[in-house]
Amino acid sequence: MKAIMVMFDTLNRHMLPPYGCDWTHAPNFARLAEKTVVFDNSYVGSMPCMPARRELMTGRYNFLHRSWGPLEPFDDAMPELLKEHEVYTHLVTDHQHYWEDGGATYHTRFNTFELIRGQEGDPWIGQVREPSAPPSVGGHSRGRLVRQDWINRSVLKSEEDFPQAQTFSRGIEFIKRNYSEDHWFLQIETFDPHEPFHTPQKYKDLYPHSYEGKHFDWPPYTKVEQTPEEVKHLRLEYAALLSMCDEYLGQVLDLMDELDLWKDTMLIVNTDHGFLLGEHDWWAKCVQPFYNEVAHTPLFIWDPRSGKKGERRASLVQTIDIAPTLLEFFGVPVPKDMKGSPLKETIASDHPVREAAIFGIHGGHINCTDGRYVYMRGPASKENRPLYNYTLMPTHMRSRFSPSELLQVELAEPFDFTKGLKTLKVEGTGAHGTRLLDTMLFDLQQDPQQTNPIQDAVVEERMLKHIARLMRENDAPEEQYVRLGIEKVRP
Repeated sequence: MKAIMVMFDTLNRHMLPPYGCDWTHAPNFARLAEKTVVFDNSYVGSMPCMPARRELMTGRYNFLHRSWGPLEPFDDAMPELLKEHEVYTHLVTDHQHYWEDGGATYHTRFNTFELIRGQEGDPWIGQVREPSAPPSVGGHSRGRLVRQDWINRSVLKSEEDFPQAQTFSRGIEFIKRNYSEDHWFLQIETFDPHEPFHTPQKYKDLYPHSYEGKHFDWPPYTKVEQTPEEVKHLRLEYAALLSMCDEYLGQVLDLMDELDLWKDTMLIVNTDHGFLLGEHDWWAKCVQPFYNEVAHTPLFIWDPRSGKKGERRASLVQTIDIAPTLLEFFGVPVPKDMKGSPLKETIASDHPVREAAIFGIHGGHINCTDGRYVYMRGPASKENRPLYNYTLMPTHMRSRFSPSELLQVELAEPFDFTKGLKTLKVEGTGAHGTRLLDTMLFDLQQDPQQTNPIQDAVVEERMLKHIARLMRENDAPEEQYVRLGIEKVRP
């Protein structure tokens, strides 16, 4: 048995043809839906990039205990477990967060890995002279990331030079080299269609429109202040990058057809989260409530054992289910600390694996959905405290924790998943201002766009019971209940 996971970053469900979009050019995603089972109720767990990847590997939520960071010494990492059971694992990625401080322990869990340089300000091409770049790129000033990104762009002379093109090329090389072998897992992971939405011209030409404004392919993480013309332009820039992703997805599907890999190879196509492109008057993610444009994700799975394809699944699933699904597929025991569920029976017959799911970012809402409602529970006080990080790997995205952050560090008692280890307990900061953390309840059946929060005490109480139960099952820190004003055990 073999498995391939094609992972995109920031892939918007609502802009894909299999999920009802009728204006983007993505024929290979439509073709993918005919070859796989399509999940209609897939949700994020922990936000954003590396928190999502931690739970993708470990099968348990990250956001209840810490913010962005590496794998911990006590984590059970799916690629490493496969490797220990003689399943060869290989990663090809251009996702530069893997080789920053906050992600440095992920790619080394694979047998082998290839890292493709050049995405979103990756410190790659060394150039002392200032680049010839616009004074701003969208809403971003000429900071370090934008400066470096513009330098990196200058060496991308043809489509074959683009990081995504190279990532898929190397992944396809691995498949061609190893398709006749057995017991391997390949993760092809591209940063696209994450911002900046930079593409070769042929993909932009799929979306012709008149635009004479400033250069704008990189939205800020703020409220929308741009003109309607600029908003439309940016959405089309994203669509162009989505179409580029579709092109390279098609190359994988072509190869699976050519080599008849469907008979013994699982295929998973997924993402970490979506993105706001002006919906709710917001750009991006992380600094606003996690509306469904961000939290409700696309997911496609082909399991050769059941042979189910061209079908939809309504069961509620999450990122934490990916690791146990792959372990079960290869016959590897699922560790007790993994809280996700193997999706074998869900793929085969829509067998449910949970009543409700929680999701969020460290220090933000604790969100809960049962598939019908989304409940966003905000903090009980404007201070959004108490809040702590629990970690043995004290790093942020691109830096280590500073000495000042560690001055008041304590040792916390072990959690049920830390294998008897105490962790550092470091005071944390909220993900965003409390003005954006109002408690809200949405009825997705009546209000799929989440424009009108409702008041329903019966539903709210039911969702609070789900949250309390799932927090207990995941051994959430005691102060999380205090921060959110939630009873640990609700009658």
